This record gives sequence, C-alpha cells and structure tokens, in this order.
Amino acid sequence: MQLPTHCTLCPRACGADRAAGQTGLCGAGDTLRAARAALHHWEEPCLSGDLEAPTGSGTVFFSGCALGCCYCQNYGISQEGQGRPLTEARLAEIFLELQAKGAKNINLVTATQWLPWVLPALDSARRRGLRLPVVYNTGGYETVQTVQALAGYVDIWLTDFKYDSPALAAELSRAGNYPAVADRALRAMLRQTGAPVYDPEGYLRRGVIVRHLVLPGQAADSQAVLRRLAAVRRQEEVPFLLSLMSQFTPFYHAADHGLGRRITSYEYRKVVDAALALGLTDGYMQEKSSAREEYTPPFDGEGL
Repeated sequence: MQLPTHCTLCPRACGADRAAGQTGLCGAGDTLRAARAALHHWEEPCLSGDLEAPTGSGTVFFSGCALGCCYCQNYGISQEGQGRPLTEARLAEIFLELQAKGAKNINLVTATQWLPWVLPALDSARRRGLRLPVVYNTGGYETVQTVQALAGYVDIWLTDFKYDSPALAAELSRAGNYPAVADRALRAMLRQTGAPVYDPEGYLRRGVIVRHLVLPGQAADSQAVLRRLAAVRRQEEVPFLLSLMSQFTPFYHAADHGLGRRITSYEYRKVVDAALALGLTDGYMQEKSSAREEYTPPFDGEGL
C-alpha cells in the first residue's frame, strides 16, 4: 500500500496529499507516529487474560484518529498530536518484542491512517517469526474497502459501535454519517472473520468483538444501538461478542457537551436489561467500578 497522494483511507476521504507531507483530517502526515507499545491488561479477558496474569495484549497505540470524539480518553494522542516518529522496520521489531514478552496478540489501536506502514511491518514481522493473532482496535469508523484490504492481516476485529443517532454522532464525534458507516463496516468484518474461535486457553483467535460505551443521559440511544446490533446479527447470521462498557469518565471536552458526569447504575442497568432482552448475551458486561481514570495508560513512549 502506497502513501496516499489523495487520502481516502478513512470515511472522511479528505484527499490530503500525504506523500507530499500534507496532514489529513486525522492528524497523520508522512511520518508514522505512535505513543506506546506494551502489554495491556485492561482489554476483554479473551484478549488480555485475567488481570492477575503476567501476560496481556500486545498493544500499540498509534497517534491520530479519524473521529473527533469530545470525550476521548486518549485525546492526547488521538487529537493533540502526542507520539513519537517510527520507521516501518522499527514497528516490525516492536511486534516481535511484544511476542517475546508473552503477548497473546498484537493489538493495533487506531491504525487505519498508518496502514501504508503497518501492513509491510506485519509482513516483515511474520517472515521473522510473528505468529500471534492480530487485533484491529477501531472506533468503528471504517470504510468497507479498508476492512477488505485488511483480509489476511486482521484476525480479530475489536470495534466500537458508538451511536445510532446521526445527530448525536455529529455533536459528539463530528461524524454525522457514523451510524451508517459503522453498520456497513461491521457487516464486512463479520463476513471476513466468521464466528468466534478460541484457543485451548480460552483466548480469542478469530472473530469480532463489538464495544459500546454507555454515555450519561444517552441510555435511549444505547438501546437503539443494541437493537441495530441485534438486527445485524440476525441478518448476517454470524455471531459476535458484545462488550457493554460502563467506564465512561468525563475527559477532554465532555462537559461542554452535557457529559460532565459518570453514568448512573440505573442508566447502565437499563442498557444491560435491553441487551439481555434482545438475546445479546455472548460477551462482557463491565462492573460500574470500571469508571476509573487510571485505566488510561500513560502515553510516554514506552516500548518504542
């Protein structure tokens, strides 16, 4: 994959000439940047294992993002440009180093804007012995073409489905087309991976995990998201894991958009009950105590 002269890697299709050094709407230009590469213990148990286990998910946090979420807990790297430059060769070494540290998978967080580097780095690492499944950790705002281009590279899609309402998506993430885009992308992911497959230790080797973060005051939209997900599962006839998240913490500009508090137990219970009623019972429900700021790792360049 060549560095784009008219970038359409994400649904923004902003047309930036990144080969000439122009920066896209995602914040990415002509130099790969990341902020952290380490074993991460706060993913779903089928990815990172038990919290007490010495292993974890081999997570690489990339800089930049196609979305503009006002409440992003990783806003320092997603929207404020934090990160360090990397070469393709160094990224391949990082993948192998994470495997040597005992990672159960390679977890690529918000990597789409960097695919011209990430794909050849994966090819290089595999030639040199990388054998771990690759997790693609995404906000769900992906084109079908990008999902299809990742066939043969991605084993596990770890995707958000943030909103059902275009108006809410426009206000909170500056992407009014998010629901329609995420719906098409999810269907492509399911067709690509099929049903979840586990190894003998219970770690996921292939499949799709759909995350939904419940936002304060937005239980009705969360319930609409769940109805949409139930329809996707029924129509595509491919099971997936649902990760229903209660960890919202009012980061960044959240308070400016009416999100200046954590969710209540009542709000979360309403959404959990809706998931159960729709038969979305395969996956994970978070404890309310998961809303803790320390779950956000320091983006200090570890492992780079």
